[in-house]
Amino acid sequence: MFLQVGRAIPTTPWELVLTSSRETKFVLAILVVFSLVSWYLIALKWWQFRRMRQQADRFMTEIERAARLEDAYHAAMRLPSSPYNRLLREGMHFFGELKPGGLKADGPIAPPQATLTTTQLEALRMVLAKEVAAERDAAARFIPWLATFGSVSPLLGLLGTVLGVMDAFIGIAVGGSGNIAAVAPGVAEALVTTVGGLAVAVPSVMAYNLFVNRLGLFAGELEGFAQEIIGTMAREGRL
Repeated sequence: MFLQVGRAIPTTPWELVLTSSRETKFVLAILVVFSLVSWYLIALKWWQFRRMRQQADRFMTEIERAARLEDAYHAAMRLPSSPYNRLLREGMHFFGELKPGGLKADGPIAPPQATLTTTQLEALRMVLAKEVAAERDAAARFIPWLATFGSVSPLLGLLGTVLGVMDAFIGIAVGGSGNIAAVAPGVAEALVTTVGGLAVAVPSVMAYNLFVNRLGLFAGELEGFAQEIIGTMAREGRL
């Protein structure tokens, strides 16, 4: 255990890792796992948000060409499944359950029996809000893990540093040498885990903040689209 005294002095960070104690190597192994998982999640969420942005642009382009809500619905259903057409489908289906036949009027104005009462309108708003929340939760999946890695990794690195310093000083006490040449390698080895912890935490925290911001924009767009559905129904005389 007490290898600090009498061993070859490491001259590179990699040699510090190779000659480190079992405790240090164990902490570094955990940090390597954290790093691999965090980078996988960063790549995964970046791809998912990029895909949702492309789906949103295509969806909005298609429905802007529609003159009426039914036309927008049919155009959206021809597109690949996305949060936006799922939200539209949920709202249209619920409206159809409240007022069967209310979405089949030939003219721009629905028949009087197809309009909603205040209670039904509030229920429609709640259904849309529920769908928005479900899509936001789905998009937020795995993002909290980045925050966990960002907060735990420095603490884990600090734990490895403390263990390494303790090991170094115990080795010095056993060897009976207190000069700088005997102290420096052990202290340098102890600091390796701190560097490793920060190397994991910095990209994890940056990615977490970036994805939380994108998640907020995504949820805001969905909420705005839900309100647009309500507004379109009102404009066409369905509310």
